[in-house]
Amino acid sequence: MPRANRRRPQGPRGDLGRSMQGMVRTESHADGDWLVRTVRGNDSGKAYRCPGCQQEVPASAPHVVAWPADGLGGLAERRHWHTPCWRARHRRTPRGSWK
Repeated sequence: MPRANRRRPQGPRGDLGRSMQGMVRTESHADGDWLVRTVRGNDSGKAYRCPGCQQEVPASAPHVVAWPADGLGGLAERRHWHTPCWRARHRRTPRGSWK
């Protein structure tokens, strides 16, 4: 007996924002070139400290991860920023332990 052809259910099409998540881009600023990745957020429960405002960045919130493009620092140089704080870096310098 031949198999019946069944159509596969089509799930939702991927949106551009979701497909761009995890992609690393290079940004040039007055303080050098930076590798930047937009993070949508996750359920890891880990919180980070934003170097721009010194406030907590919950892991579940969308944010930006940035590190120097020269590659000398490695994972230790990655910092999690609030997205507005990262955009305002030109007029607000990093504070706290990361300068």
